[in-house]
Amino acid sequence: MDIFNRQESKVRSYSNSFPVVFKTAKGCWLETESGERYIDFLAGAGSLNYGHNNTQIKESLLEYIESDGLTHGLDMHSQAKANFLTALEDLILKPRQLNYKVQFTGPTGTNAVEAAIKLAKKVTGRSSIVAFTNGFHGCTAGALAATGNQHHRQGAGSPLNNVTRIPFEGYADIDGLKLFETMLNDNSAGIEKPAAVLLETVQGEGGLNAASNQWLQALAKLCKSQDILMIVDDIQAGCGRTGRFFSFEPSGIQPDIVTLSKSISGYGLPMAIVLLKPHLDKWQPGEHNGTFRGNNHAFVTATKALELYWSNSDFETHIQRCSDEVATVIDRCIKQFPSMFNKRKGRGMMIGVECKSGDVASDIAKHCFKSGMVIETAGPNDEVVKFFCPLTITKQELAQGLNIFEGAVEAVATKLYKQAS
Repeated sequence: MDIFNRQESKVRSYSNSFPVVFKTAKGCWLETESGERYIDFLAGAGSLNYGHNNTQIKESLLEYIESDGLTHGLDMHSQAKANFLTALEDLILKPRQLNYKVQFTGPTGTNAVEAAIKLAKKVTGRSSIVAFTNGFHGCTAGALAATGNQHHRQGAGSPLNNVTRIPFEGYADIDGLKLFETMLNDNSAGIEKPAAVLLETVQGEGGLNAASNQWLQALAKLCKSQDILMIVDDIQAGCGRTGRFFSFEPSGIQPDIVTLSKSISGYGLPMAIVLLKPHLDKWQPGEHNGTFRGNNHAFVTATKALELYWSNSDFETHIQRCSDEVATVIDRCIKQFPSMFNKRKGRGMMIGVECKSGDVASDIAKHCFKSGMVIETAGPNDEVVKFFCPLTITKQELAQGLNIFEGAVEAVATKLYKQAS
């Protein structure tokens, strides 16, 4: 551990909560250098929807490497890229009747968001965007300006401008869409017509706030009537995390632009893309650039993941069954310990429980770690315990993790009872 304290910046965060040295990982399991095993309910913050070192995906990558397949190719054509684009078109876009062009950005989610914002401004000729309370979109300048969390915003060191913040659905019982519409139609409201609205349909870091289908439909209708582009940030909520490949599918909307990263590579490899409606493809060659937008290893694993899990509805059925199991346990804990919890939040396997305070959530997560499970908290005050295990988890493994969680809840409840007496 000395080398980390001596050489690594204090900006690190996850290692502060999980202070061990991990060596290997498989499926939903992490193993330390000393042989301790932890069940993973974090999954790379949604980057490992198909688990650690998924055997079939790994085999495709090893075979590609062994054949000296192209590793890095900037944005040049490659067979690996062609295979990914074909799989995305045939298995994801066509079955959902979605017509999008694909932009390969730098390999981080925040880069995809930056590209989406830049494109919206370029196409519309407008300079501002609308984002929502509790949204999180990344830590580079444009994405950070759209992010609501003060902890992340204070690291900018410079003004974060050209974003109007609107209340998300359910925020302080304010009708944010009505407010937005009223301001757009009022010449004295002081709001310029934005290039786009940027949102997560389920807010990951913001505390698993899930927008209803009706709210999303109303927002899409408002954007269309006002000639405002709609950007859905599906970086954390996409690739099956909420139960369908895209989080917005149940609502029936078709965003103008969609950003994907995290699990799009299928293996935890860096990769990010922007999906954009064809008439919006106004980029000039090289206008949004990046050395590592041609990660062919990620193309290989992404293709295999799509082929393995999205050729039929079996995977979606599995996700729903897992979600039901988690929801049952959460609801039982809420009923048993009403003084500790407020409500269940989220959708699919992007689900969690809101605690009465961040301290309660933190104590539960710490007890889980002591018992062999990695799980994190989210929300404005880290008050939500967030269940984010790999979507490929088995029924038995899921039950094992949920047992650890319930044990942690009971331990914290006992502690709070003793403190109260």
